[in-house]
Amino acid sequence: MSNAIKRVLVVDDSAVERYHLNEILTRMGYLVSEAVDGQDAFEKAINLMPDLILMDVVMPGANGFQTTRNFSRNEILSKIPIILCTSKDTETDKVWGLRQGAKAYVTKPVRSEHLQKAIAGLSDLAA
Repeated sequence: MSNAIKRVLVVDDSAVERYHLNEILTRMGYLVSEAVDGQDAFEKAINLMPDLILMDVVMPGANGFQTTRNFSRNEILSKIPIILCTSKDTETDKVWGLRQGAKAYVTKPVRSEHLQKAIAGLSDLAA
């Protein structure tokens, strides 16, 4: 586990996906909070100030691309790295997600080793 990252906010409208990600992250030693959509994510991020956000893309209301863009334009929240976790796996989706401010992109079904590698990559970026 990275020293800098302890608290992770999982944003996904699927209870099954939130549970799955929570299980993986908890086993990796992180403290996990959950949000069900972009608005919920914004409110929880302001209150909790997590060290990392895992963001789904396909959600009701503002999708993950829009929510990531909103976070990256917010003076306070822009400092929190976002990893997009989504079933959208085309190269165009990945490029677009990174352009919106995401630091990494992991496709579903999320596997523990892929997530671990993405999180480790964030630590490499900060170093």
